[in-house]
Amino acid sequence: MALQEPRIERRMKAMLRVHLVVIFTLIVYCLYAGFQRGDTSLAARLSQLTSWRNSGALKVQRATLQAQCANVRAAAGPPASFNPSSRLRDSNDHWVPGTPPTLIRNAKIWTGAGNGTEIVSGDVLLDRGLVVGVGSISARVLQAVRKNSRRDGSKAELRVVDVGGKWVTPGLVDLHSHIGVYSAPELNGAQDGNSRKAPIQPWLRSIDGLNTHDDSYELAISGGVTTAQILPGSANNIGGQAFVIKLRETAERSATAKVIEPPYLPSNSSGYRPWRHMKHACGENINNVYSQVRMDAIWNFRQAYDQARKVRDAQDAFCVRVEAGDWESLKVNENAYEEFPENLQWESLVDVLRGRVKLSAVDFDGIVRLSNEFKFPVASFHHGGEAYLITDLLKKTYGGAPALALFASNFRKKREAYRGSEFAPAILAENGVPVVMKSDHPVLNSRYLIFEAQQAHYHGLSPELALSSVTSVSAKAAGLDHRVGSIAEGYDADVVIWDSHPLNLGATPVQVYIDGIEQLKDPFVLNKPEEFQKVPEVPDFSKERADTVKYSGLPPLTGWKDEKKQAGRVKVVGVKSLVAYEESTGAQDDTPSFALKTLFDDKHSSSGRTVIIEGGRIVCIEGTASSCTISVRVGETIDLQGGSIAPALTTYGSPLGLVEIRQEASTNDGSVPDPLTGSVPSIVRGTGDGVIRAVDGLSFGGRSTLLAYKDGVTTAITAPSGGGFQRGLATAFDTGAPHSAVDGAVLQEETALHIAINFQISTSVSTQVAALRSLLFAGGDEEDASAWGRVRAGKIPLVVAVQSADIIATLLSLKADYEEATGRTLKLTFSGATEAHLLASEIAEAGVSVILTSPRPYPGSWEQRRIVHGPPLSQESTVTTLVKAGVNVGIGVIDEASGRNTRFDVAWTALEANGTISKSEAIALASTNLHKALGYSPQKTPDLVLYRGGDLFGFESKVVGIVSAQRGVEEF
Repeated sequence: MALQEPRIERRMKAMLRVHLVVIFTLIVYCLYAGFQRGDTSLAARLSQLTSWRNSGALKVQRATLQAQCANVRAAAGPPASFNPSSRLRDSNDHWVPGTPPTLIRNAKIWTGAGNGTEIVSGDVLLDRGLVVGVGSISARVLQAVRKNSRRDGSKAELRVVDVGGKWVTPGLVDLHSHIGVYSAPELNGAQDGNSRKAPIQPWLRSIDGLNTHDDSYELAISGGVTTAQILPGSANNIGGQAFVIKLRETAERSATAKVIEPPYLPSNSSGYRPWRHMKHACGENINNVYSQVRMDAIWNFRQAYDQARKVRDAQDAFCVRVEAGDWESLKVNENAYEEFPENLQWESLVDVLRGRVKLSAVDFDGIVRLSNEFKFPVASFHHGGEAYLITDLLKKTYGGAPALALFASNFRKKREAYRGSEFAPAILAENGVPVVMKSDHPVLNSRYLIFEAQQAHYHGLSPELALSSVTSVSAKAAGLDHRVGSIAEGYDADVVIWDSHPLNLGATPVQVYIDGIEQLKDPFVLNKPEEFQKVPEVPDFSKERADTVKYSGLPPLTGWKDEKKQAGRVKVVGVKSLVAYEESTGAQDDTPSFALKTLFDDKHSSSGRTVIIEGGRIVCIEGTASSCTISVRVGETIDLQGGSIAPALTTYGSPLGLVEIRQEASTNDGSVPDPLTGSVPSIVRGTGDGVIRAVDGLSFGGRSTLLAYKDGVTTAITAPSGGGFQRGLATAFDTGAPHSAVDGAVLQEETALHIAINFQISTSVSTQVAALRSLLFAGGDEEDASAWGRVRAGKIPLVVAVQSADIIATLLSLKADYEEATGRTLKLTFSGATEAHLLASEIAEAGVSVILTSPRPYPGSWEQRRIVHGPPLSQESTVTTLVKAGVNVGIGVIDEASGRNTRFDVAWTALEANGTISKSEAIALASTNLHKALGYSPQKTPDLVLYRGGDLFGFESKVVGIVSAQRGVEEF
């Protein structure tokens, strides 16, 4: 379908045709009148004709100039009197004729109204791409919908979907996304998020770089995201204009067809001028690209806005004369007026000054001052790591406090994000600042935007505002809250049916509608317990929130407490479940091994049991074979209030302990030299093999490390950082230790040898495999104590960071060749392993372990493109596929800030398994399975964690204690 011409162009062309007809008529009349008078002077007649022609041409110019000045004065957005239910359209302008009307019955409907407090039990009726009824739908309305369908000629029957009491919400609105401009899989020809020509480029438009074949669209929709603001990246102070799109594919298959309300039209069929959108960025990203500082950034903005102000003022002065009818002063000559003052480069900033742009900005004080200097509003601040500390400043923004678009826990990658806090959303809301949770896709996979809202709720944001933060508030910040972000009559038919309350961990759409069109084909619906239909009762973090503000975002964090043992025994009451370690010996080297065992799970018990702990060990449990007299003298009693005791978790995959602030080199161990692609200094090689050890570069007491400890992740296994073939020997350490000199800080100096084989390394994959073959078959004595000697002897695992199934197949073949040739067993582990599911049975047969550092995968690169999508797009996940094949599977993370969320990854994986993985099996994914895969052999029973209010499988619980047999202590 061809694009329609902008309305003003059509209007002007029509006016021109009318004036041409008038001029031609005047010419004919003039000639006729002259002959009638007997005036046969051709010169006289032509002079008269010229005068009339000039007069007609001037009239056309006047009309054009009047239209341009009217356009200058027009405000953006719907008028104040706009009522969505009585809008001037009878269908959504994105409606696809033939789409059947849909009645969603028996739903709990979170509408978004009443500041997120309105919940309606009943039905939702969708027709012509609109919501046409909410709550109790009358027979008259249903009949009218059926008549409309017949009148259209489509004769589409009304579809009835009974959701059996499930939750229905508006489609999620992602206010900060780069989907389509940073496309998946990442290919050089498909990355259009940034132009690096100059720091100020307001004339660029994200729509011009939008890729309609991004694999992320389907994934985002499967997470309930229906609308996204597509921003340019942050390599420029002004990277260009943003566009808000619907994520569904259109019949036209064009980028333009995805845009909700194209802002280059001066008005649309509903009688208002759509908002434009733009991004401003400051800080470290731009500074690194253009070698500038913040002072440069603000000058860049001021200079640009000064240019725009000059254009605006010239337009205003010009239009004063037009509106006054002062045509004589506007004449250039007898045949023409002055041209309307325009500048294509600066016209979008002129619109910012006219208040017709929903501006998204980064940085605070500078932008607040800029907004007041040039008198323009800011719709939203983004990233905003320190926003919760300056709420009074935010309110000084010209036009009022903007919304704040935040991450929930993705902090500390750069200095300006170091004070970011999980409590920021709640603190901002308490101070009257609107909160938006965002993905910054692909920084975070926008499929899990709802998880950002869930984390914000867990840390204190009210359930109403948490859901609003990804629906109605984000829609308002985009200037589109009159059509998306809420469920009400007249709004776009963008709705999501969820399998549980959307603020519960792992909440998954059952169906998603965009413009009334079903988006999920044969979705797999998880079987969730009934309690998942309720809002989770989250713990109280009020003290932590207060401390965060008190200490300007850096409240004191401690790991190990006083190591002095508690006096006597500790009684832990109100325990509803207990998963612990079962120790066994018998290995040739007498190294103990530990397996997980559920000792009890009294989920429906009213009170819970009592557990006695002494010296970091459980000594007896009420109601079990190990029970003892629980009236013995105790030093302290801890009430878990229906909570649980479970093994502490282990994090792997990020450079935790080696990296504090990624973009600050002085806070990091640095990147190790790679002998395949660079040179290792001879002094490092010495008489050995030059393999780097992570233990030598460890730093303790980092914020990400201590937050992991605080949240029950007490062990980290970290390999040396680097992007080359050979990384080095990993180490296992205690995340709560104060420094490496203290006893028990380093749990195992060397675990496994780590290498990488992938397409990102500057040499070919075949060269990398050849290097590995050479190293394996290099021979050597079985007593060779070097890192590679121990790998060849099967004493330590070789961990290969690999994604592609094709490379995995090659490595399996190489393993078989080595074992056949040497008679030795090669301990092999695949890390990353996004495509491992394609070879699940072969991996299991070879006895290879797999660690999924993205257990919910994303096709970020070409070698990761073949993913298992997981529910609702598929029944199986990558984890369940591998587990069912008999593979030893562990899960990890990529970013050090994510280590603390390992418990949620474990719980989420179990939920997606749909009952096929037990709680203890799920915990093993981030403990015993991981230890086996990485060559970590604890010498004593690993730590246990006490959770108050629930277990680690939901948002109801909070870590309140660590029980350490390693150190013989209990910490509360």
